Amino acid sequence: MSMRNNVILLSLTVLFTGFLAEAQRSIRIGYVDMNYILENVPEYQEAQVQLDKRVAGWKDEIEKKTKEIDLMKTALDNERVLLTQELIKEREDEIRFLQNEILEYQQKRFGPQGDLIKQRSVLVEPIQDQVFNAVQEISANRQYDFVFDKSEELVMLYADKRNDISDQVLLSIKRSSKRSQVNNKADKAQLERDESLNLDEVREREAREAEDAAKQSERDRIVDERRALRDSIQAAKQKEFDDRRQQLLDERQRKKDSIKNVRNGSKSSGNPPGLPEAGSSSEGVLTPEQRRKQILEERQRRKDSILESRKKIKDSIN
Repeated sequence: MSMRNNVILLSLTVLFTGFLAEAQRSIRIGYVDMNYILENVPEYQEAQVQLDKRVAGWKDEIEKKTKEIDLMKTALDNERVLLTQELIKEREDEIRFLQNEILEYQQKRFGPQGDLIKQRSVLVEPIQDQVFNAVQEISANRQYDFVFDKSEELVMLYADKRNDISDQVLLSIKRSSKRSQVNNKADKAQLERDESLNLDEVREREAREAEDAAKQSERDRIVDERRALRDSIQAAKQKEFDDRRQQLLDERQRKKDSIKNVRNGSKSSGNPPGLPEAGSSSEGVLTPEQRRKQILEERQRRKDSILESRKKIKDSIN
């Protein structure tokens, strides 16, 4: 432990002893964790992201210039035997000049008085002011005698969690931010209801909201899975229906083509399909009565075939 911390602890011990000797009530001590508070303030986090981007740009610029100097050194080493002493000295001076430029740039950006320290100070100061105001209000309301910043140099050997008012400070900062966003009576009424809750009630409400959000997320997941399954089943049924419909249409078209071919064949030969030409038969020439009977039978077969085809088409459509 540093000498400064020893002195502070010794002073506090003496101070507390004096208070205990004179006061009838016990001393109330609280502490805050500034790092924890800053990590949970959205405005600080957003500003920190912007600062990190600037720091990354500064580091890239330094790295780029350093690589350029390294290339100049390598080129000088490779060409040294070919250069005069004057040219060698001139290049070495140029390299030293660029190296000094990098050092100055590093001090400007990252030194004790550099841009990084200054911008971090500007970044943290508004939050620190909010924390200070919240601590003053909470300390007065809860009658604390002392409140420390746990994240500063003063080291705490023991800190009871019940004395940690960081969440209360954070809640006060959030409420202060909401006050500036009130635009109508409804918002104001809601803000008053929120500010009427103590820290435990706020924690309980946040726990319920987190639980409800988790349940809603699970319900949404189940609904999405059911919707995906339903869509998959519908797609499979639609494909099956389309395939069957196409099959029936193809079958109908084949039957139409078959009937058309039969009709075209009858017209081209001048005789009913399946009848031998006049005067040509394996059993000799048919009599007029036999030919008439054969034509009638063939017509009946064609009629039955057409009726059967129509019936199949009708059944397939139904």
